[in-house]
Order: sequence, then structure tokens, then C-alpha cells
Amino acid sequence: MNYQFNWAMLITEPYFGWIADGVLTTLHLALIAWCIAFVLGVAVGSCRVSGSAVLRLFGGAYVELFRNIPLLVQLFLWLYVAPQLLPADTRLWWNRLDSVPYWTAVIGISFYTSSRIAEQIRAAMNAIPQGQFRAALSTGLTPVQMYRHVILPYAIRIMLPAITSEFLTVFKNTALALTIGVLEITATTRKIEAWSFKGIEAYTVASLTYLATTVAVIGVMTWLERRLYIPGLIRRGG
Repeated sequence: MNYQFNWAMLITEPYFGWIADGVLTTLHLALIAWCIAFVLGVAVGSCRVSGSAVLRLFGGAYVELFRNIPLLVQLFLWLYVAPQLLPADTRLWWNRLDSVPYWTAVIGISFYTSSRIAEQIRAAMNAIPQGQFRAALSTGLTPVQMYRHVILPYAIRIMLPAITSEFLTVFKNTALALTIGVLEITATTRKIEAWSFKGIEAYTVASLTYLATTVAVIGVMTWLERRLYIPGLIRRGG
């Protein structure tokens, strides 16, 4: 093997600046998409277990639509098809934005992930004993107050391990954004490889970025699980 390693190139310009920008883009893309997905997922998951047939139908249709279409396909649909459905003035304004690929990735990842979170919310709520629902209503709470103050906090604690896995999935799914022109860390490493022909060094950076972030998230969520543990429920470590 005649490959000559040059790890020092990673801390020289322009490569170091590219790597820093790629890491930051990956992080805030994942965080923004996750926050939107979590809010949408909780809302849709609540609809899935609602007493209203209309809300249950909406929640089911939402989940089946966004969960069953591959994320990569959804990104292309949001980028090329969805703008054509907008009014002409809005479409013109959208197409003039420099950050269209970035916000397209945020939208695509958010909707895809929210459909998965909605199912986890539904499963967590179905795991709560019916006595909890009746006890909350017997105190005079309205159904909305019951879900907000009793059921959802309970359900979120139950699904914390699943939430951890879902956030890690969102973080890794940002790599697909390179296909629509977002310079996150994977796209950045490809750019570095094309300029320097140092693919091993470049992809090592991407791998370490994903690894370090996922380990940090797991550590934080493990601590959070222990803090929010409800006696009698399964928790990390037994």
C-alpha cells in the first residue's frame, strides 16, 4: 500500500474551516429538525389515541403517509414537487432563497421523523393503565388538561429510550441531505476528498463526528432517564 497519510492537513485551511462548517451544519440541522419533529410527533400521536374518529383518521393517515415513503424520496419530493404546488409569488420567493436545500432538509427530516415519534407516543400512551385516565378525569381535569398534565408527561418518560434512538437516527439521517446540496459533514468530507485525494483522513473525521455526538447524546439521555425514572418501569441498566 503506497497511500501517504497526511493527518496534519485536517487542521490547515481551507480544510479545517470546511470541517468546522460541516459539523456545525450537521448539528443545527439535526437539532432544528428534531425539535419540529418532536412537537409534531406528540401532536399526531395524541390524535392517534384521541376519542375523536376524525382525529384518529388524520393521525393514522399522517403516519402512514410519511412513515412509509423513504426519506430520500421525500427529500426530492419536497425539493422539486412541493414548490410547484405553491402560489406563483410564493414559489418565486422560495426559489430565490439561498438556503432552499437546507430548509428542504429540515422539512423532510422533520415530517419523516415526526411520523415515527407519533407511533412511539401512541404505544407509550396505550401502555398507561386506564385507571390513570379515569383518575385524572375524576379530579375535574378536562381531556386536554388530562393529556397535558398527566398522560403526556407519563408517556414521555416511558418512551425516553425510544426518543434517544430516534434522535440518533435524526442525526445520522442528516447525511442524506448531501443529495440535495446541503454541505453537512458527510458532504464536506466528500468535498475534501475531491480536493485533496485524502479520502481516509476525510471520512475518519466524519466517522469520529458521528461517533462523538452519539456517545454524548447517549450519556445525556442515560442521565435523564435515571432522573425521570418512574418506579416499576423498565429503565436503562435494569
